[in-house]
Amino acid sequence: MSHYFPVGSVKVIAVVGTGTIGSSWATYFLSKGFKVKAWDPSRDWKKRITDFINNAWPQVQALGAVKPNQQNNISLCSNLSEALSGVDFVQENSPEQLELKQALFGDMDRLLPENIIISSSTSGLIMSDMQEGLSSAHRFVVGHPFNPPHLIPLVEVVGGKNTDPFAVDWAIDFYNQIGKRAIKIKKEVAGHLANRLQAALWREAVLAVKNDLASVEDINAAVAMGPGLRWALMGPHMIMNLTGSDGGYQKMLENFGSGIEDWWETMNENPSLTPDLKEALINGINLEAGNRSISQLEAERDHRLVKLLALLKDTKNSNK
Repeated sequence: MSHYFPVGSVKVIAVVGTGTIGSSWATYFLSKGFKVKAWDPSRDWKKRITDFINNAWPQVQALGAVKPNQQNNISLCSNLSEALSGVDFVQENSPEQLELKQALFGDMDRLLPENIIISSSTSGLIMSDMQEGLSSAHRFVVGHPFNPPHLIPLVEVVGGKNTDPFAVDWAIDFYNQIGKRAIKIKKEVAGHLANRLQAALWREAVLAVKNDLASVEDINAAVAMGPGLRWALMGPHMIMNLTGSDGGYQKMLENFGSGIEDWWETMNENPSLTPDLKEALINGINLEAGNRSISQLEAERDHRLVKLLALLKDTKNSNK
């Protein structure tokens, strides 16, 4: 099917579920000039999303993505039907519970015309499971952002077994047109792609604590002050390509491939999160965090993200 609402004509977006991810999505959509209709079944959600947008607005302003008064272009709806009325696209952000999402998807499927794409922010659930039994399952896709969506560009897009391939392409086009970096995941796996890469690195970081290889703080520094700086600029394959100097990836594989394979042979231990290991992880991160609260750490992260994104934008523009 290819009769979906035109990508370039999207004006009104429904944000269903307004926790951290949903509120962040709402902030981003507002910053791009869209009207947002938000809804959440929880108590006090209207205050939480309003506070989030107010706190995050200086960050999107610093990235030059907003015009005056755009942050007020949001309707806080009293029910799902009101939130979906007259919208051109839906970003769903409910909790990671399969039965809850299946019920919610069924409600949205009944309330929306079948030419409206519904995209789920799920970080690990399988779309084929969530869309099962829906009459318009073809228009449901995963559009998984990385936290916080109002700052980090990545969106992973993947369809289920009943998703129309055109719907996947539509979602990728839409996200890219509004300033995101959407990537197509070719098959369904738990955790999609980016979270699996992240989990693989965290696995080694946990093992480093378990095996007393280094402190939690030094393990964090090993990434943040080392390869993490390069990964912010280029992905792992391109960085390894540069390792081969003028010979590129081929030379790197010739010089280092067998040695790295030997390292992989030593990476066959899966850590068990025992009470002792959990305690070591928690104690280590508390020592590094010191007196900083979670909200302070989030603010520190986002402050650095804004500066990094601005730098990346400047360098990208200078290379054109």
